[in-house]
This record gives sequence, C-alpha cells and structure tokens, in this order.
Amino acid sequence: MSNPSELGEFLRVRRAALQPEDVGLLNYGIRRVPGLRREELAMLAGVSSAYYTRLEQGLSNNASEAVIDAIARALNLTTVERAHLFNLARPGTITRRTLNRADKVRPGTLRLIESMAGTPAVVLGRRSEVLAWNRMGHRLVAGHLDFAAPRKPSTRPNLTRLLFLDHHTRELYSRWQEEAARAVSSLRLVAGRSTGDPELAALVGELTLNSHEFAALWARHPVDNCMSGVKYMHHPEVGDIELHFEVLALPDDSGHRVLMYAADPGTPAAEALQLLISCDAGHMVPVT
Repeated sequence: MSNPSELGEFLRVRRAALQPEDVGLLNYGIRRVPGLRREELAMLAGVSSAYYTRLEQGLSNNASEAVIDAIARALNLTTVERAHLFNLARPGTITRRTLNRADKVRPGTLRLIESMAGTPAVVLGRRSEVLAWNRMGHRLVAGHLDFAAPRKPSTRPNLTRLLFLDHHTRELYSRWQEEAARAVSSLRLVAGRSTGDPELAALVGELTLNSHEFAALWARHPVDNCMSGVKYMHHPEVGDIELHFEVLALPDDSGHRVLMYAADPGTPAAEALQLLISCDAGHMVPVT
C-alpha cells in the first residue's frame, strides 16, 4: 500500500466516475474508457497534462498543496475525500505514532465503558480491531465469541473481518450491503492516514483474497468518516432492532475510538436493549 500507487489509483477511480457534463464540459469524440480524460481533468485543475499523468502513474510524490487542492476541486471531492487525497499525496506532513507496538486499551477508557451498563460500547483500534467491550457491547455485536477475546492480540476480533468472513456477523445486519460499504469507506480513510502499517496491509490483503465483495468495494475507493448513523440488526436473541450509533475518537494519538449504540425511548429497540440487560445469555431463547 505505497502512497504513489494508492494516490494514482484513487485519482483514476475518481476521474472515471466523472462525466464531462458533471463538470461543465462538452462531450465530444468516442470515449474508449468511462469518465473524464486525463487532459480534461488536468485542464480543470490548471496543471499540465504531463504532470497530472505523472501523478496518476505514481511517478511524482512532491505535489504542492495548491496543486492537490486544485485537483480535489476538479474531482468534486467531499471534505473527507479531500483530506484523504492530501494524506495520500503528502504523507510526510502527518505525524504517526510507532506502528509496531501492541495496542492496549487505556484503563480509564475501560472504566468508562464498564460504567455504561445500559449502553452497548466497544473500544476499537485503528484497524477496527476490538480492544475492549462492555457486557452489552459484547452481547450485541458478537455474543458468539469469548468475552475475553479482546484481551490478547492473538485472539482479538476485528469488526471488519467479522463482517465479511464470519457468517454469524453477516446474519446480524439486516442491511448487510449498507454496513459493508460503511466499513470499507472507514477502512479506506484509515489506510490513507496509516500508509506503511503492515498489519493494516495484511488485513486488506486477507479480506481481498477471501471476500470478493470486499475486493469489489475496496477497488471503488470509497472514503467516508462514519461517525454516526443507524444500524439495522436482526439479533439472534431479541430479533429485529434499529439502533443509533456514535463513534467518539479519543483525544490522543492512539487512533482508538469508542463505538456506542442507543435506541430511541419507547421504541421496540429500547425494549430489546432492556431485554439484553435483564436476561442472562443462557436463559435467552434465540429468535428465528
């Protein structure tokens, strides 16, 4: 996952997604490939066609901030996508913590989620690996796994891996395609920030080899910072449940995030959460 090749691929995919009429250009001639031509994108960005071609081919890694910004505008990138482009094009401007030390949840973070007995909460590492969860979080997202699994790096679950490769997790999400797109968009954003992370590269390689659905989504280069929204689940113990989620990024350089779930008061989802709280897993009757 070297930056020049990632940058070039991102530019090619986003250029191919734009039509001339999308950017106010006349469509002329026969187009052998979809999207804008390189010279058209270069013209919109105000750079030479030769220079833009070098960027797409991964032959230039010293683009100025003004050039990157101009290309982002020409591609109609969102704020998050623009930041991702900067990360790919200028990795030297990003301060990264040491990647080879084992991640460990902070004691204060662990105390926080354990105190939230009525709120499912999961602490995630940079690569979506589960560093810790409270009882509700475990029961909600991965009750079929050992509660103690996150304590050791060798047994630590990864929510993205589970989503694509674990059939229990796949069946948990009523709108699996929506959840899968969200997961890949988030992982792409992380990859732009963490170029050179061998564990992240290994995760992407594993998922690409073992899930054609992941491979197809990854090739589209979706990028989004999925910090809140709604998840639609069919839980094996309480049935259909619609939950809001919020992701809180911890204010340090760890990349850790706290994923929390909540239901609107008085809804079936709120009743389902109360059922998970009040009943022992061994006493629950799976819902079919």
